[in-house]
Amino acid sequence: MVGLLIKKITAGTKEWASSNINIFFGCQHNCRYCYAKKIAIRFNRKSEDTWKVMELNPNKLLQNFRRRSGRIMFPTSHDIIPEFKSECFQVLEKILEVGNLVLITTKPHLEVIKAICRDFFYYKDLIQFRFTITSIDNNLLRFWEEGAPTFEERFESLKFAFKMNYKTSVSIEPFLDSNPKKLIDTIYPYISETIWIGKMNYISQNKIPKEDRANYKKIRMIYSHKNLLSIIHSLESYKKVRYKDSIRKYDFQIPSYQAPKLFN
Repeated sequence: MVGLLIKKITAGTKEWASSNINIFFGCQHNCRYCYAKKIAIRFNRKSEDTWKVMELNPNKLLQNFRRRSGRIMFPTSHDIIPEFKSECFQVLEKILEVGNLVLITTKPHLEVIKAICRDFFYYKDLIQFRFTITSIDNNLLRFWEEGAPTFEERFESLKFAFKMNYKTSVSIEPFLDSNPKKLIDTIYPYISETIWIGKMNYISQNKIPKEDRANYKKIRMIYSHKNLLSIIHSLESYKKVRYKDSIRKYDFQIPSYQAPKLFN
């Protein structure tokens, strides 16, 4: 049964959690579309060249955390990379030991995910992973997310966490394939919770090198209303699929069971 999308749209990170915590400035993954990167450059906190140099915020490392209502997303403006996993784990433990629910959002490095699953097994019921897997095509991943892991490493991370009985979910935001159905079919057996699909909100129009323009043209084409509607129809029977506000704002009709609930 198809139901009309509700008009009131919860946007951005508020769809997934009530608060967030970050402990680094910058991110080694250096994704071209990163909103946090654009904001940091706009306010002169970082430059295009220095964004991928991760700088620790020592105040966050020393901070103690109280129990918060709702769920905490960690991190949101950087990732948990192997070189800095000890700092991230130190903060993650402080968040969990007081009983907070945590959504770990990451383009996962397998080494890191194995360590989290081992070191925080006691807190397993408080943790949900949301792995960002935006394409099944490594060529697209290398272009848009130059410092992030390959599809294979992200997929292995998902499977490992699932087999360790952690709650698993995936963000396909932004989706980079013409239709993410093939990717969803691949990951679906290892999802205990939900799969979120969204589009790229900030597609650069300026100063694009000639050799990169084809990729930007393609991404604009696959975000056409016609293609978005085709994707929604092709995924109508997938009950774990949810759509981010970047798609829902167009008031497409979606199956009622795919309408997102807060924090799912």
